[in-house]
Amino acid sequence: MASTRKIELADALALGPNWRHLCYVMLYAPNPGVLFGGHILLNYSVLMSMRFDGRLGFPGGFVDDNSPTLEEGLSKELLQKLGEGVSTFNIVSTDYRSSLIEITSKVVAHFYVKCLTLEQLQAVEAGAPLAKDHGLEVLGLVRVPLYTLQDGVGGLPAFLDNSFIGVAREQLLEALQDLGILAPGTVSDLKGRIVQLKQTLKLIRSRAERT
Repeated sequence: MASTRKIELADALALGPNWRHLCYVMLYAPNPGVLFGGHILLNYSVLMSMRFDGRLGFPGGFVDDNSPTLEEGLSKELLQKLGEGVSTFNIVSTDYRSSLIEITSKVVAHFYVKCLTLEQLQAVEAGAPLAKDHGLEVLGLVRVPLYTLQDGVGGLPAFLDNSFIGVAREQLLEALQDLGILAPGTVSDLKGRIVQLKQTLKLIRSRAERT
């Protein structure tokens, strides 16, 4: 979405029939696992998807007009995108986090965050290759590395250097901070890295346009 601003959910739901509602969710679960003999604690697992356009994003899609609620519409999209593994949980109104409006395209994007058990998350991963949209709109699921290696680059910093759809990268970091998965100082440092990355990419594009 090219240019967006936040909107209250009630205001978003009051928009006319010409508006489309896009819903997506960050699925996460506590994870007691460790790496390298316990030197790195995983603590949590967070899922994102590799999209058909090569960008990372959160699973979801446009809600059809026949869905009584955004949550039911999102659940239908998850079934199509991720398969039967999503049948072990329900998206409910309390999982809602925020909404963004894009006036030019008349799209409102609604972001949800859902806490699962590790077994539920693993069931989603196992079922995803059998989903209707696997290999089409969704190319696969990835777990977000929530740690930083000793070189200061490996792990989450390197992951954030990937291409993300819309504001998914920023929403990921804000959710991780609000959930207490990452400390505010860590998120602040990573956001600074993102700003530098965007400036570098802008400079590269500018030079490419001049040649």
